[in-house]
Amino acid sequence: MEQKDQRYLVQQNKISDAETKPPVFAKVMRGKEGAFEGVSFIKSKDKATIMTIAEANQVIDWAGKKKANAHEYLTKIICLGQ
Repeated sequence: MEQKDQRYLVQQNKISDAETKPPVFAKVMRGKEGAFEGVSFIKSKDKATIMTIAEANQVIDWAGKKKANAHEYLTKIICLGQ
């Protein structure tokens, strides 16, 4: 059985507050069937969703399209240990 490479988080910083406020992390929302429905950004790194690189890219794409003020944020993929 193949093991998924799940070790990534999506981190987001507000560009204007980058030096003063801590980052937020993506928590993926899924439906009953496990289908991706959206993302909420939370302060707790421990409660953030650990995902594959493909899932992390999907989160970044969703955030860029669905958040009206997405241009105000720097969104990046980080490895779990960072």
